[in-house]
Amino acid sequence: MTLLSLHGIRKSFGAVDVLHGVDLSVAAGEVVGLVGDNGAGKSTLMKTITGIYRADSGSIEFDGKDILTLDPGQRRELGIEMIYQDLSLAKQQDVAANIFLGREPTKKLFGLFPGIVDKAEMDRQAAKMIERLGAHLPSINRSVGSFSGGQQQTVAIARALTFNPKLVIMDEPTAALAVREVQSVLDLIRRLRSEGIAVILISHRLNDVLSVTDRIVVLRHGRADADLVTAKTNMNEVVSRIVGGGDTSAAAAHEQRG
Repeated sequence: MTLLSLHGIRKSFGAVDVLHGVDLSVAAGEVVGLVGDNGAGKSTLMKTITGIYRADSGSIEFDGKDILTLDPGQRRELGIEMIYQDLSLAKQQDVAANIFLGREPTKKLFGLFPGIVDKAEMDRQAAKMIERLGAHLPSINRSVGSFSGGQQQTVAIARALTFNPKLVIMDEPTAALAVREVQSVLDLIRRLRSEGIAVILISHRLNDVLSVTDRIVVLRHGRADADLVTAKTNMNEVVSRIVGGGDTSAAAAHEQRG
């Protein structure tokens, strides 16, 4: 079942045309890689999906609903979550505080006065969410700033899951991570898929994209230049589509640059 459907999405900033009639679809429980060189329009497209930018023309449907005029909060309520590259974590706070930031469970003081943060309940729910992901963290009571990059990704994904998303958009989640941590994050993406949660993975690390996605959409000069079934493509074809030429020997250079 198609979860997200974009048709003819156009977006300009003044005289600069960024998106030129993009078509994109994502099925429920599908992992779609979005790749392209810097300036291809990936970030603008994702911000158009989440509602940060309003498309100039075209249509966006999510879970059977027209969401083109909805604001970011309304789109989040429908089940669209985005994890940005900087993760937007409160590094001095612990795991539970980050997962429930601004939505902390509360309890009544002496059974009378509401509004007191229920730290025990917050820790319990946070631990349950981390367990749901099959992940391992040193402690949910440690500041996330003391965690590795992969562990911080785990916290960001756990926070996204508290909103019960149907689609999670991830921006460069494996950038600058060690090999072991990359595999942990890719395993988390597979876990989301196994739960029926769709994922759009934006990444320059093509090996990661090829290893975890079902389809790969290549964005080039603001257009969806290719929509490839991952099992039927390879690094050379993806890179050739990205650079827009037939020089498949560019694959190694592109992957190193990414």
